[in-house]
Amino acid sequence: MKNWKFYNALFARVLLIMVLFFLFVFLIEKHFYYNALLTAFFVVVFFIEMYVYIRNQLIFYDKTLLSILHNDFSTHFSEEQKKKNFTSLYLLYETLKEKQQEQKSKEMIYRSILNSIDTATLILEKENEEWSIFMMNDCFSTLFKVPKVSHWKYLKNYLPSLCEEIEKTYFTELKSAISIKIEQQDLQTFMLQTSQTKSYNKEYFIVMLDSIQRVIEKKEKEAWINLMKIISHELMNSLTPIRALSQNLLDIVDQEKLEEDDFDDIKSSISTIINRSDHLQVFVENYRKLAMLPTPIKKMTPINVLFEDCLKIMSPILKAENIQLINEISSLRSIPIDKNQMEQVIINLITNSIHALKEKEDKKLFLSCYTENNRFFITISDNGKGIDAEIRDKVFLPFFTTRKDGAGIGLTLSKNIIEAHGGYLTHQADAEKTHFVICLI
Repeated sequence: MKNWKFYNALFARVLLIMVLFFLFVFLIEKHFYYNALLTAFFVVVFFIEMYVYIRNQLIFYDKTLLSILHNDFSTHFSEEQKKKNFTSLYLLYETLKEKQQEQKSKEMIYRSILNSIDTATLILEKENEEWSIFMMNDCFSTLFKVPKVSHWKYLKNYLPSLCEEIEKTYFTELKSAISIKIEQQDLQTFMLQTSQTKSYNKEYFIVMLDSIQRVIEKKEKEAWINLMKIISHELMNSLTPIRALSQNLLDIVDQEKLEEDDFDDIKSSISTIINRSDHLQVFVENYRKLAMLPTPIKKMTPINVLFEDCLKIMSPILKAENIQLINEISSLRSIPIDKNQMEQVIINLITNSIHALKEKEDKKLFLSCYTENNRFFITISDNGKGIDAEIRDKVFLPFFTTRKDGAGIGLTLSKNIIEAHGGYLTHQADAEKTHFVICLI
């Protein structure tokens, strides 16, 4: 507000009332009682008008400020109010109104993003030591079959088991698997992850739940889709030329007279068909190896003996490729494994490292093992070219390979063998090395 306008108007009214008052006193002293009475009347009228003017100004201020405090931006400013006494108040009002609209737009975007996430998400807000539901996404509401309630105590009526699990932790951060019974259904297992954050003296608690079964099903579906793409690709690579060559042979045989060149074409076509058929046979045989992996016959085997036998096979190749071997495995510990299958895994991983080191001048292969949390780890590392970021999630897919002479089953078969032993196989990378880690439980 441009205060000087208000003060000038108020000053003019006060000055006029004072002049009239002094005139009233003067007229009384001169005994002009009728004139004095008329002047007194005008004094009262102008005083009332000034009171109403000030009151209206203050009421409008209070009304506008209360609107701002309650985020109600429906107050109307006349053009005169915008340009005169309430200019600054109007500008403040409009600025805050724009901020609120901008905040609402952002909140709508956040809610839209949150609702598009395929993870059940719940955000709680703490106020006066009570938790209320700040936001619940569609996935949470649909998955647990609950309406979008506004208070924690209402949610407890629908999901008592989940709420009890969270309350047990006193709303602290955690990450664990929990079993929840939804309505009358059987217990379902979920991965629960929570976190805390504070903003503007308010405390927020974020709850995220993923159905483990849904995650597994999603991963299985993705794996099957990728597998079918690879199988389709391999089949089409062989069937397309076989069909084309078969059509060519049919055209040649349909001729009335065969020339010598035709016999050469027939021989060439049949030779190519045989080669592609052999490729398909190898492909199917490799698939059979993956699908029909025998159950491991476990026996206690010293870890150093396992690697000694593997290195007897691989040492000539390592020497021929000029690869420096840094073998840190000296453990005498024995582990329950199928020695033949585990040798196949280690030889596959060392062979991959040899190919990764092809273009390096300073070639190094690292072997190590350690025990942690009652689990036994074997690490095979190299300082080769590493795994490109875009294919890191595909290296264990059946028949996926970046080598022209590769079948694409080495890592898949190795992973299946380790999982059949009750462990897992994973890969990691840092600035200098690529690691393949075998974990045996």
